[in-house]
Amino acid sequence: MALFFDAAWFDEKLAERGLSRAVMAAVAGLSEAELDLVFKDQRELSAGQVAAFAELLGATPAEIAHRAGISTPNPERGLSAERRIADLEQRIAALEAEVARLRG
Repeated sequence: MALFFDAAWFDEKLAERGLSRAVMAAVAGLSEAELDLVFKDQRELSAGQVAAFAELLGATPAEIAHRAGISTPNPERGLSAERRIADLEQRIAALEAEVARLRG
């Protein structure tokens, strides 16, 4: 488990960009319930999810990992190109699904 998740910081970053937690969840391939567990320090993030949050919030993966808790993996260390591509494809699919839902 992450030892400290800075929910206020994440909510502030989302607000600055006019985004919701629902969008954040979709970008990371999480359900809103799963993201709620992350915000409550009851679920850790994967390296791919850290990278997704970094891109969404305009922060570095290291900053996201720091704000998400000390046991959260930093994706800047050791992710293969294939894994990064797979993570990006997953995030694109989640975003497309969210856009379709919003339009629907």
